[in-house]
Amino acid sequence: MIDVKNLTKEFVNEEVATKVLKGVNIGIERGEFVAIMGPSGSGKSTLMHILGFLDTPTSGKYIFDGQDVSNLDDDTLAQLRNKRVGFVFQSFNLLPKTTVWDNVRLPLLYSHEAGDLKAVDKAIADVGLSHRRDFLSSQLSGGEKQRVAIARALVNEPDIIFADEPTGNLDSKSGKQIMSILQALNRQGRTIVLVTHESTTARYARRIVRIADGEISSDEVNHDVVLAEEVIDLK
Repeated sequence: MIDVKNLTKEFVNEEVATKVLKGVNIGIERGEFVAIMGPSGSGKSTLMHILGFLDTPTSGKYIFDGQDVSNLDDDTLAQLRNKRVGFVFQSFNLLPKTTVWDNVRLPLLYSHEAGDLKAVDKAIADVGLSHRRDFLSSQLSGGEKQRVAIARALVNEPDIIFADEPTGNLDSKSGKQIMSILQALNRQGRTIVLVTHESTTARYARRIVRIADGEISSDEVNHDVVLAEEVIDLK
């Protein structure tokens, strides 16, 4: 699904160039659960932003599902991002005075598929929040907010889900519930890319890619996958 060759990214500020990614090479197959792990400033979030069409590389090649997307314009990238990718962020990024149902519906509005309302109910049910569908997001716990964010990421039936520090703002129990949902989605065949600085979170993935100072330092199969204690069975 993803094939990246010699990817670089530089940020220029007041004529000073800072190289964040330095020739990254990585491939991700459909159906994998990959954790990209590294400390703050390692380049892991920048890499995720490029892989998720939120940013473009300075140089190198990015092939997504057979298509070279390295130099596409912003409008084309936005279309790919909305139709093919789902995002889950540490800060949830929900509209606070809006219901769970309307938060989950947002991507359909952006893709002009607002009539597909059954997909909204299904996504909410998939994360176990049907009983909260009419609550405002501001009325939810942190773990419930992250479940809503996952439902929103699912509603367009994306090919791949990027989760950027999805347990970072949660207590231990809620974090395990979120990882249970991500593992269940992966068992359904969905491709999951998890970005984290925590080794305890990365161990839920089946493959761990470590990045340091803008370069991949290791890429290994995780033979000791942690199974979430509270397994959520998604239908």
